[in-house]
Amino acid sequence: MVMIIDGAAVAKRIRAELAQQVLGEKLSPGLAVVLVGEDPASQVYVRNKSRAASEAGIESWQHTLPAETTQAELLALVDNLNKDAKVHGILVQLPLPRQIDAQTVIAAISPDKDVDGFHPVNAGRLSLGLPSFVPCTPQGCMILLREALPDLAGKRAIVLGRSNIVGKPVAQLLLQADCTVTIAHSRTRDLAGECRRADIVIAAIGKPEFVKGDWIKEGAVVIDVGINRIDDVVNTGKTKLVGDVDFAEASKRAAAITPVPGGVGPMTIACLLRNTVLGARQAG
Repeated sequence: MVMIIDGAAVAKRIRAELAQQVLGEKLSPGLAVVLVGEDPASQVYVRNKSRAASEAGIESWQHTLPAETTQAELLALVDNLNKDAKVHGILVQLPLPRQIDAQTVIAAISPDKDVDGFHPVNAGRLSLGLPSFVPCTPQGCMILLREALPDLAGKRAIVLGRSNIVGKPVAQLLLQADCTVTIAHSRTRDLAGECRRADIVIAAIGKPEFVKGDWIKEGAVVIDVGINRIDDVVNTGKTKLVGDVDFAEASKRAAAITPVPGGVGPMTIACLLRNTVLGARQAG
């Protein structure tokens, strides 16, 4: 019987634990979220972050800027937030309008307030195995993975995708957990064969139901990072969310798997809040 790893339940548990820590340690964590433009998905995501922050005892402030905001104006806001002692975490919602270079903005955020874990300093510290802010989605993947597989040492893991946001950092975390790690991508030969050798599959490639059920080794654990909206013509005539893995078929072979929605998604916000509390603790 396959174990469905309930990311929503784990995220709720993390928020409750954070609320207790904030109260018990008399912390006053503050999170500043910056949204440039009116991307509907980003607006929903920011609202969810604000609601979850309140539930965890974290004060949050939303800075909404028009789509025509210049890079200089955004950098000036980031500089002010860096200097604000009440702010322990700064999150600039991506994607940004084309006139703004995301890497320049990320590099301008203080590494001590970079709760997304994207700053080059934090990326470097992670690669060296030093304490750092860990990117939220990879951190969430590891927490869910350990729900099903507490001891990761010696396991074969494959990461599908090599992005700076998920693929590379989750591979670093798996290495730190003593896994033997393969990073696969669009140029990988015999991708199906590589997957079939893995005890752990982390799928983060952004292609709906790309990973087929027969790619999954019997008894493997599957963490599906993908969130793809597709047409559900046969059943509802509407759209639906699916992951990068064919959930129905993979579930027949996996020992444990995350659903989409309700798997990794809720963990990303929970880990953002976790990083914000860590920032408040480090700030003293």
